[in-house]
Amino acid sequence: MIAAIDLENTYSCGVYSKRPVVIVRGSGALLWDADGHEYIDCTAGYGVASAGHARPEVAAAIAAQALRLITCPEIVYNDVRARLLERLACLVPEGLTHIFLCNSGTEAVEGAIKFARIATGRAGIVAALRGFHGRTMGALSATWEPHYREPFAPLVPDVSHIRYNDLAAARAAINEQTAAVIIELVQGEGGVHVASDEYVRGLAALCRERGVLLIVDEVQTGFGRTGSLFACDHYDLQPDILCLAKSLAGGIPMGAVCLGPRVMESGRITRGIHGSSFGGNPLACAAALVSLDILEREA
Repeated sequence: MIAAIDLENTYSCGVYSKRPVVIVRGSGALLWDADGHEYIDCTAGYGVASAGHARPEVAAAIAAQALRLITCPEIVYNDVRARLLERLACLVPEGLTHIFLCNSGTEAVEGAIKFARIATGRAGIVAALRGFHGRTMGALSATWEPHYREPFAPLVPDVSHIRYNDLAAARAAINEQTAAVIIELVQGEGGVHVASDEYVRGLAALCRERGVLLIVDEVQTGFGRTGSLFACDHYDLQPDILCLAKSLAGGIPMGAVCLGPRVMESGRITRGIHGSSFGGNPLACAAALVSLDILEREA
């Protein structure tokens, strides 16, 4: 155990605060360290392991796909990716039937911001106080917590933050330069903050009225974590862009950006405006298909 700790401390870059525990195995909700001590993983791997650690069906799908084809860039078609795209399009809120596959939640948010700006021809992004959307530069700019953002200033311009659950603040902030509003329906920074029905309905109507896109970040709340498949379902909400990741592929890195009609009908989502080397790889897609089977069967 000490050897692993020493090696990580020596060769990692040191950005994580770590507990002196070496985890070597998992099963379901349980983890074991190198000394055989058992733990309950109350974090679910930061929301990634919703189906449990070392889920046999997921492991079998990964092993079988690895022997067949691991990577396949989107310059050609792939059968496993095609099945996942169809499956996701049938599960997400109505209309979000055009999907960009990536590798993480922060990548999904980056893609959402790019798609919103190109589709509207506007630059402004309105985010919420206490919101968390990731740590890469665009997503970090939409994240509110100052200690995450301030060391990396200047960030992406034209991103502002308003009070959560405050429709009057949204009315004041959204203007003719605004491309999109990005929100989480349940915020997890500094507590658990749930969007009210009135706020969500009013914000969606306001965005439609002013020609602004509504991005809903369900990286954390997606795939059953609020008691429904998506938090949007509780509000009967059809956002213009939906960001997904975390537990989508049962522990394998994967994210998705789901685009609705107002984005696609802009005519500006064209070849070459975005891309990903690893996004939509068959290995992750195979894991995602099995993870969705488990979720639908057992949730």
